[in-house]
Amino acid sequence: MNNVDILVATPGRLLELIEANAVHLKNVKALVLDEADKMLTKGFKKELDQILKLLPNKRQNLLFSATLSEDVDELQRVLLNDPVTASVEEKEEDISLIKQIGYRVIENKKGALLRHLMKEKEMTQVLIFCSSTYQVDHVNDKLKKNGIASKAIHSKKSQGARNSALSEFKSGELTALVSTDLLARGIDIEFLPFVVNYELPRSPKDFVHRIGRTGRAENPGEAITFISSEESHHWRVIQKKMKIKVWTEDLPEWNSK
Repeated sequence: MNNVDILVATPGRLLELIEANAVHLKNVKALVLDEADKMLTKGFKKELDQILKLLPNKRQNLLFSATLSEDVDELQRVLLNDPVTASVEEKEEDISLIKQIGYRVIENKKGALLRHLMKEKEMTQVLIFCSSTYQVDHVNDKLKKNGIASKAIHSKKSQGARNSALSEFKSGELTALVSTDLLARGIDIEFLPFVVNYELPRSPKDFVHRIGRTGRAENPGEAITFISSEESHHWRVIQKKMKIKVWTEDLPEWNSK
């Protein structure tokens, strides 16, 4: 690549380009690591180490991270020399206008309950969160097989496919959009009436970010959370950590084998 001022890439894709002799790093003046905490937790450390060895010693390094874990601290020590630290407090999501409810449901009935609620509540637009790419694809496939206009968004989809799915969802072409936490932050969907937590997020803060996609700009919204027996403890932890109390119903029809 010639005459490129800024190159944005994932570690794996950058290494592929380097191996293909399409990119050379000898003239790099600045390295920016965004979401360093997520890179490290998702197993990119080995790839980062390979890239760091290929960079010139004299350069500016900038590191951005939402959390300061032990791995991030170690990366700071290796990467940064006499760094200046800037901290920006995260703006709290306003969830005061969001109606929340939880349903206790056994894992293999979540799909049927989701479709039942979509019909009962006449959902014309719903954002559904799952915790893995596998589950996102599984839920999306089930919805489509039941005649519901739906698409999936996760990290294994191309950026073009993600943008297209989000655009179709915003325009009303899709009834459902199934996503990982990729859409939990920084995405503004005007007048989104429903969010469903098909699975609980690992982080309590991600729970608030998820449900914060609805009830925006003083519009009402409803957040529905499914809780399997395996998730009951984590559900209590989320509520305690985020200082919220969500009415949780036990529906015998959906919570028994």
